[in-house]
Amino acid sequence: MNGSILPLPTHLAAFFPSLSPAFPLAQLQTVRDGFGYALALLFMVGFFWGVLKIWSGANAISKGDPDGKSGVVAGIIIAAAATIMGALFAIFGMQDAVLTPSF
Repeated sequence: MNGSILPLPTHLAAFFPSLSPAFPLAQLQTVRDGFGYALALLFMVGFFWGVLKIWSGANAISKGDPDGKSGVVAGIIIAAAATIMGALFAIFGMQDAVLTPSF
């Protein structure tokens, strides 16, 4: 054998078209674009959720609640999750795995 992928039986190829060797690369770009849209939506919701968490933590601090500080820290982490993950990928040398969210 020369390292090629064995063809799938026809009954399996019908259920798993992505495993067949004829899977077009254009469909992979479509999947990547879909993940970019989903990632953009996730980060947008996460950013607003983090801002609200920071706001509620600051409000709790102003009322004397000692748990407000942890709310502020959690809000910062939630709102900056995209930047934190991008930096971690860059630190560990996996820049190619970073997917840019798109709208």
